[in-house]
Amino acid sequence: MGRQKILTLARFTLLEALRTRLEWVFVIALAAVFGAAYFAQTLAITESARVQIVFSATASRLIAVFVLSLYILTSIVREFNDKGLELTLSFDLRRSDYIFGRLLGFTLIAFVMALLAGLPQMILAPLSAALQWSCALAFELTIVAALSLFCVMTFTQLMPAASFVAGFYLLARSLSAIRLISDTSVVGYNVQSREVMGWLVDVLALVLPSLDRFSQSAWLVDGTAQWSAVGVCAVQAVIYSTLLIAAAIFDFYRRNL
Repeated sequence: MGRQKILTLARFTLLEALRTRLEWVFVIALAAVFGAAYFAQTLAITESARVQIVFSATASRLIAVFVLSLYILTSIVREFNDKGLELTLSFDLRRSDYIFGRLLGFTLIAFVMALLAGLPQMILAPLSAALQWSCALAFELTIVAALSLFCVMTFTQLMPAASFVAGFYLLARSLSAIRLISDTSVVGYNVQSREVMGWLVDVLALVLPSLDRFSQSAWLVDGTAQWSAVGVCAVQAVIYSTLLIAAAIFDFYRRNL
């Protein structure tokens, strides 16, 4: 019975995305990115093909993260404001089933968005590299979906949740670069302060997912990567999505509706 309710909620989530024309919004955004990538190619003096691929892959990934997270946040916030959540839970539905059902629907949307984002890359780059990039993007968007669901369940407001999602994503994406900077010795820099900062960065590296290893543009321009790298992305997606959803369920159960 619980499984049927989860599948019903996932189907409702997909229908909601179709009725709000989410797929057309994303396709139009990808078309604009593809056109901008072609324009960037015409401006490049050397290695114009690499510039086009890198620009298209980077912008498509950011657009996918932005559209998916914003859609999840606005969808749940609207359900909070319209009292639709209380109505849904009144149908003998456990709160954990609600979280799992919504997550399943959002994950399916994430995989469809990753497939759509990978289609232009299949035109510009080798097919195997584009498939690896699309799979890694699907796993990255799965983490973003779980993070967005956790944030909106915790903060229940759009701006705090969106700010936390953006900060988390940017930090996880740039953590490797921050780690390299913290390990670099600077003349006149306080040694103890550098050690403390390096320790904090190492702790964050253990806690946060390595999103800079997901959907790398280098896979498209420098040849295919090992499928084991995509497998590592899948393992991270499972681990962090599980942790985020467990936290969301815990916070959801302790709230009075």
